[in-house]
Amino acid sequence: MSTSTRTMKIPGPDHPITMTPSGKTWRVKFRGETIAESASTLVMQEASYPPVVYFPRKDVQMDKLIRTDHHSWCPYKGEASYFSLRANEGSEENAVWTYETPFEAVGAIRELVAFYPNKIDGIEEV
Repeated sequence: MSTSTRTMKIPGPDHPITMTPSGKTWRVKFRGETIAESASTLVMQEASYPPVVYFPRKDVQMDKLIRTDHHSWCPYKGEASYFSLRANEGSEENAVWTYETPFEAVGAIRELVAFYPNKIDGIEEV
């Protein structure tokens, strides 16, 4: 789908999105290795979906992430770009996503990254 035919939607009562600093330290492990740990995470609650913890890139081992050509589109957030994870002799394709130029309504997630829970060892409060 070309960007010219994509429609932007504003979060509202029918599709609420909230973003809140977690106030806690979160850690992501992949193949036994800590990939991210941060006390500056942002938790997004979007409609009825499970909450997503977004990490600042400065708190992520970005050398373990390899950008892929995969992209997806969300009418509420914009275009997501993806990274694969590589650590300890293993990899997981498109395990991490980011919104590098999100819509203004969710601008707080710009340049933050999030991890698919089913593609990592785990994400936990520390």
